[in-house]
Amino acid sequence: MKPSSKISELTQIIAPAVSACDVELWGIEFMPQGRKSLLRIYIEVTPEARERGEHITIEDCSAVNHQVSGVLDVHDPIAGEYVLEVSSPGFDRPLFTPEQVERFVGEVINLRLIHAIGQGNTKRRKVVGRLMQVGESGMTVVTDDKLEFDIAFDNVDKANLIYQD
Repeated sequence: MKPSSKISELTQIIAPAVSACDVELWGIEFMPQGRKSLLRIYIEVTPEARERGEHITIEDCSAVNHQVSGVLDVHDPIAGEYVLEVSSPGFDRPLFTPEQVERFVGEVINLRLIHAIGQGNTKRRKVVGRLMQVGESGMTVVTDDKLEFDIAFDNVDKANLIYQD
């Protein structure tokens, strides 16, 4: 869950512009794709707004898109052409930080790992299971087949919540 240097650089540039729109920066994905890269920004309402039952609106996304576009034009951190997308994290929200993961203890999450974990038949790079606890350097996940995995945050390539009705 350690962001790349490019994501860190983009976060430093983008976060103030997002904050100026009275929303929080949830996370950033940057995918270089040949001639046209993709920069995806996820925004979330502030904790106070969440307590009032508010959600991200299309107007919030539009305002952030406008602010961030201006900042990116000035700083020009992305070589070549790119597409900018701004959205809410949604129900199957990606998780970018240990603090975000901690908010969802008890929920089902999907993890893609950098290095496989487990022994023999249980060895895997993808883990789907219930998030049981979060510690300083990792988390414990129990799969549907009752396997328990202790996973270090620095071994997580990608994480997202799995929406369950």
